Amino acid sequence: MTFIWPQLLFLLICAPLLVFLYARMQRRRREAAARFNALGFAQGGMTSAGARRHIPAIAFLLGVTVLLTSAARPQAPITLPRLEGTVILTFDVSGSMAADDMEPTRMEAAKAAARALVEDQPSSVLIGVVAFSDGGLSVQSPTNNKEEILATIDRLEPKRGTSLGNGILVSLNLIATSHGDPSILQVSAVETDEQTPLPQPQGWYTSSMIVLLSDGENNQNPDPLIGAELAADLGVRIYTIGVGSLAGDQIEVEGFTVHSQLDEGLLRAVSVETGGEYYFASNEEDLNRIYDDLKPQLTIRSEEMEVTSIFAGLGFVILLIGGALSFLWFGHVP
Repeated sequence: MTFIWPQLLFLLICAPLLVFLYARMQRRRREAAARFNALGFAQGGMTSAGARRHIPAIAFLLGVTVLLTSAARPQAPITLPRLEGTVILTFDVSGSMAADDMEPTRMEAAKAAARALVEDQPSSVLIGVVAFSDGGLSVQSPTNNKEEILATIDRLEPKRGTSLGNGILVSLNLIATSHGDPSILQVSAVETDEQTPLPQPQGWYTSSMIVLLSDGENNQNPDPLIGAELAADLGVRIYTIGVGSLAGDQIEVEGFTVHSQLDEGLLRAVSVETGGEYYFASNEEDLNRIYDDLKPQLTIRSEEMEVTSIFAGLGFVILLIGGALSFLWFGHVP
């Protein structure tokens, strides 16, 4: 147990002072009784109660001690079940997301799916946003402010190459740091923004998940399946949403025309590795299923909670019991 105001514990010195005063009062009572006996007066009324006469005083002393302790605002670790979760929306913002084989473009289709997902989540779920192309970038820390999340999603625009692995690793890093843990990544300062996982995972995040919105076309290191393995080790499920068509589309990249199509195989492999699911963005039934899958989970977490009210209430109850016993037995309160 800890205390918010530990300096007020000095008030507990009053407890031994009360014991001293009570003992002194009892000694004087015995001396007075002895004098009356010496004069021949019967003092049976003063001794008939025996040890019972001390019970109200003990209750009073205990109640005062508990009340004095409550003044220091005690805290205790309380383990409580709660519904909570952290969802990281991980957006592919590579150049291929500008393809228009989904209306109006893959990027806008991904945004629409993400907006619906955000609106569906309860306030107990924190949502963060990561964007990746040839590198990964955390653009929104986990929050339950839906307006802020939606504004972040609206700002996303297609850019360059695709590195699904970087997107996964940066998302895991955001989950770790949002839980107050050290970064699980060593991010180099080179222009490639290459990330390397630390040798040992820094914790388990079973109430956290990643929703990866991408066309699945990976053309940059690291291998996304390596990132998926790390996510599985950390207890983080990855739900992938395929954006695009199997037939694909022609897009312009740096003056060249290239064919881009949805890679469902890679996206499905990433989700299966982590215990997640793969969904197709244009399938309304699929998207409805992901909203159900991302419901908050019941988790057990221990945290410091102030228990001042419990101590104060207990102190008053003990005082009331002591006062009631004294009144019933002796006709007065101590």
